[in-house]
Amino acid sequence: MIEIRFHGRGGQGAVTSAELLALAAIEEGKYAQAFPSFGPERRGAPVVAFCRIDDQPIRIRANIYEPDIVVVLDASLLRIVNVASGLKPDGWVVTTSSDSPEAVKDLLKIKNRIGVVDAVKIAREILGLPITNTTMLGSLVKAAGLVHKESFISPFKERFGRIAEKNIAAFERAYQETVIV
Repeated sequence: MIEIRFHGRGGQGAVTSAELLALAAIEEGKYAQAFPSFGPERRGAPVVAFCRIDDQPIRIRANIYEPDIVVVLDASLLRIVNVASGLKPDGWVVTTSSDSPEAVKDLLKIKNRIGVVDAVKIAREILGLPITNTTMLGSLVKAAGLVHKESFISPFKERFGRIAEKNIAAFERAYQETVIV
């Protein structure tokens, strides 16, 4: 089983990211679950969402405390939340940042593999808003290869309707621009 923890801020799409990843995995015949962990937070407050993917039915219903992968949708969280908490030694961090992967590793004090992309820049240029959820999914797929890129097309079209093509374009560009160390 692969366990992914998403860190974002309310309104950025962390919960949507987890749901879309689960739907893409299900498109491939895998088992998946996605769920948020938040209380009365408001737009802009830190939120966490989770996703599990497996080839077998998933019976666990608890939060993820030792993720295989951590995805960060807002670079400011790298300085205020211990996003690498519990990260498995062979795990990944995939984050938006305008800094180099090496600088992000130093900031987080980790030796893990990392994928970095300036998702905010891509989202602003393609979507017109700094909402990084679909952009970061492109980066995640490039870094960890959990599911095929094509498996997101149907979930994106169902979720985003007429703006699905822009989200697919943001996903694809982030996939291409992610730097992995």
